[in-house]
Amino acid sequence: MDTIVSSDKKEVIISIDRPTVIIGERINPTGRKKLTEALKAGDLDIVRKEAIDQVAAGADIIDCNVNAPGVNDVELLPKAVKIVQEAVDAPMCLDSPNTAAIEAALKVYKGKPLINSVSGEEHSLKRVLPIVKEYGCAVIGLVQDDEGIPKNAERRIAIAHKIVERAEKAGVPRENIVIDVLTFAIGAEAKSGLDVLEAIRRIREELGVNMTMGASNISFGMPDRAIINNAWASAVIAAGATALITDAAKVRPAILATDLVLGRDRFARRFIEDHRKREQALKTQ
Repeated sequence: MDTIVSSDKKEVIISIDRPTVIIGERINPTGRKKLTEALKAGDLDIVRKEAIDQVAAGADIIDCNVNAPGVNDVELLPKAVKIVQEAVDAPMCLDSPNTAAIEAALKVYKGKPLINSVSGEEHSLKRVLPIVKEYGCAVIGLVQDDEGIPKNAERRIAIAHKIVERAEKAGVPRENIVIDVLTFAIGAEAKSGLDVLEAIRRIREELGVNMTMGASNISFGMPDRAIINNAWASAVIAAGATALITDAAKVRPAILATDLVLGRDRFARRFIEDHRKREQALKTQ
């Protein structure tokens, strides 16, 4: 199943038969004081720079979230979208819990974006799915419902079915839905990793949809987070995840290596090209 996301200049296809898509996560004010202060001041230079740097690091899609206390994201998200689309060719993921901001951004976006997100909660399904249908975009579906985020595979799978069924009833084709199975920090939930991997495998078998997740969520609160994140990226890709929301500069080598051993990098071209770039960068430091 192919999920197509595009800008006015470039198309990205998310699919189990293709290399893993990297969604650059860095335009997000959560935990980033400097970015938050810039957004409050209406300064989008840092947004432009992050977009350029992430594409240079290998991000295929740029996530853009300007939602922070003191920020009017209905006004600012469309401006940020314009800035990013002027700076890079990569398609975008429009990210906000505010549907008014999402719709405002959709009105200025050139191409077919990915929306982050709809959940299995009734209020979310009712508000977001009509917008997805109207604009013909793709959407991330969070396996969270009115009872909260599930801690076991069975409920994750059930909510994924609910989102897909409701989306199709609303006129949103299945290929435009990318399920996010949601991961708890492994330090807080020892079985979180196993439950997520089981959910990914089952959702792939039962629904066939593409899947994503925040690749660093698993390591919150742990030492040596980069080691855990790289191991986790390999595990979820092998289980069936097809797009990861992550910092491309930190996780891309592990993703490329995983695609290589899974037979998604013919003649190792992508892995070798990336290796040469990293070697060259080390020589120029």
